[in-house]
Amino acid sequence: MRIATQEQDAADLAFALQAATEAGGVLMQHWAARSNLTVTTKRAGDFLSQADVEAETCLRGILLGARPTDGWLGEETGEAVSTHRRWIVDPLDGTTNFLRGIPHWAVSIALEVDGQRRIGVVHDPVKAETFSARLGAGAHLNGVPISVAKTDNLSAALFGTGIPFGGMDHIDDHAADIARLMPHCAGVRRMGAAALDLAYVAAGRLDGFWERRLRPWDIAAGLVILREAGARTAAMDQGDHPERSGTVLTATPALFDAFAGLLCAQPGQPGQSDQSDRRA
Repeated sequence: MRIATQEQDAADLAFALQAATEAGGVLMQHWAARSNLTVTTKRAGDFLSQADVEAETCLRGILLGARPTDGWLGEETGEAVSTHRRWIVDPLDGTTNFLRGIPHWAVSIALEVDGQRRIGVVHDPVKAETFSARLGAGAHLNGVPISVAKTDNLSAALFGTGIPFGGMDHIDDHAADIARLMPHCAGVRRMGAAALDLAYVAAGRLDGFWERRLRPWDIAAGLVILREAGARTAAMDQGDHPERSGTVLTATPALFDAFAGLLCAQPGQPGQSDQSDRRA
């Protein structure tokens, strides 16, 4: 196994930031003329636009163009296998928001090295906000260090989530989650872009977040940023990990146990926290 260096991580982060900015520029051009976009439907409530495709083409051209031996996992262009390094990319997280003119969407880029997620970038072009982190070096917003909120009282906490849509068969599970949590907290927000929601927890704008059955590109970058900002993260099934299950439960350290106890199938026994376990 090759060992990634801090110097290599810093170079990879700078490269990812450049790629995210360029893809963001592509998306902003389409944002200004989104009524003209060609849109198809993958399934009920899940859309694909010309903007998604062009942004991912841009990212792939930049990242693999300069490093053709790297692997790839993209929402729109699938997977290219590598044994050492892999970029995990969502070119437009929050496509529905984008198409409806709701300014909450982002470009998400993560880098996995030897099975370990080491780089995370979530870029919001509309608000000119870029959340980023590299393993062991903290999390940042536009270059300024960020950390999770200091909220220590569940009754004052604000949480984010993603609500299932269309024919998803876990709608009832999520409704039950909300029913258990709402009496104990200050509120729940459903904003429609998981990558940004995770970054908002890292920046202290939300105190926690949970969602089931997310895809790797939805969460890969956000999890790196969260952990470097001091959040606790877990899956909702004991002994599992979010990267493997796609189910994410995260909160500030002071709130995590109470939050997880309300939401997990076995109250008081949340999924194994991976605060110190950063494997894929």
